[in-house]
Amino acid sequence: MAAWGGFTLAWYGKLLGNEAIGVALKNSIIVAGTATLVSTVFGTMVALAMSRYTFWGKMAFDALLYLPIIIPDIAMAVMLLLFFVLSRVQLGLPTIIISHIAFNISFVAVVVRARLAYFDVTLEEAAQDLYANEWQTFRRVTLPLIMPGILGGALLAFTLSLDDFVITFFTAGVGSTTLPLRIYSMIKLGITPEINALSSLMLIASMTLVLLSLFLQKGGGGRIEIV
Repeated sequence: MAAWGGFTLAWYGKLLGNEAIGVALKNSIIVAGTATLVSTVFGTMVALAMSRYTFWGKMAFDALLYLPIIIPDIAMAVMLLLFFVLSRVQLGLPTIIISHIAFNISFVAVVVRARLAYFDVTLEEAAQDLYANEWQTFRRVTLPLIMPGILGGALLAFTLSLDDFVITFFTAGVGSTTLPLRIYSMIKLGITPEINALSSLMLIASMTLVLLSLFLQKGGGGRIEIV
């Protein structure tokens, strides 16, 4: 049993020289970055459609939108795994990215939709009165005002993707180990100070991203300019 010998930063330095952790971190950033980019675009589009338009099956689609949020991760992981197996898709980074997009879209849509709930549509009407077309109105009025919600949703999606273990565990293949999976494999061999150092860094990063996401969601809209 190891005895505590005082505070040290040596284990953080040792992390930098661990090639396996470096590869896992690279995979995590690739997955989280790609999934965040795609889910932010589609999540924002879904939020705009649900807030602005009325169409057949809207209530059913609204309920479906919340499924990835309310169902257990293990249930979604099994469903995604079955989908990939039945589709004969080889498991790897692409399947992890698709899986993360599948649940991140809902989180982004909910955050952006909450921002749209307080949106003043008279600002868009004023822009159109000044002869702005639909694209100009969206780019110069709507987008700046909902941008805090979009950025907040993107940061939330990135955090969830970076920390996800259950869904990633089921949809990962050979050579697609992410940071949470690497930590899990290291823990099976015993708890070491290196694992503690890595876990503390992930905790700090996750808390920072979540707090930044909350700050952006509460922030005001961007500057409006109509020319």
